[in-house]
Amino acid sequence: MNIAVIFAGGVGSRMHSKQKPKQFLEMYNKPIIIHTIEYFENHPMIDAIALVCVADWIDYCKSLLYKFRIEKVKAIVPGGETGQLSIYNGLNAAKEIAGDEKSIVLIHDGVRPLINDKVITDNIKSVMEHGSAITTAVVKETILVVDPKTSTIDYVPSRNNSRVARAPQSFWLDDILAAHNKMLEKGITDCIDSCTMMQENGYNLHLVDGPGENIKITTPEDFYTMRAILEAKENAQIYGFDE
Repeated sequence: MNIAVIFAGGVGSRMHSKQKPKQFLEMYNKPIIIHTIEYFENHPMIDAIALVCVADWIDYCKSLLYKFRIEKVKAIVPGGETGQLSIYNGLNAAKEIAGDEKSIVLIHDGVRPLINDKVITDNIKSVMEHGSAITTAVVKETILVVDPKTSTIDYVPSRNNSRVARAPQSFWLDDILAAHNKMLEKGITDCIDSCTMMQENGYNLHLVDGPGENIKITTPEDFYTMRAILEAKENAQIYGFDE
């Protein structure tokens, strides 16, 4: 079984939205979270979805799933105090869905809607072959590693050897749950992401190329970028241009 765990537990403080968390802001008459979920809903290799949501917005989220005819969401669970704990809640929900069946889990940000079918397929195939899939993007600008104490440049890594980690990040469900449990046993609850956690627990990680526009909608600037990209794709369909 292939299960998507979609994390929509943030409140969007950097978006400066006063009425709704950022994942519920609308673009083309559809909330960002629905744009994201629909890729997994419509993908033939995805069997189920577990959604992690802000606790106070779960009922609203359920109404959106009904409105947009989303049928693969089999569980909606509240987020935790940290991102790590929120994903852990989602993974446990995925385990309940999977039961004893060996399953792949694709962990994805609810506010990362600019993915495509290919990256979902590539993630699943990579886990089947290599045990993991970390979606990445090519670094287009120079990265500086700095010393925060002195505000000086420590070193400049080569672009050829650098990638930006994005999402989905995918694993065998039992492997990522085991890594989470080990972190909790150590008292760690604020691991930055699943990729970091799995590496610290000794797992080899396999990279998958993702689309360059696969950004996380975090700031107003990201929101405007998403709108421009969707408009460009719409125009490509209307005028017959290649994407």
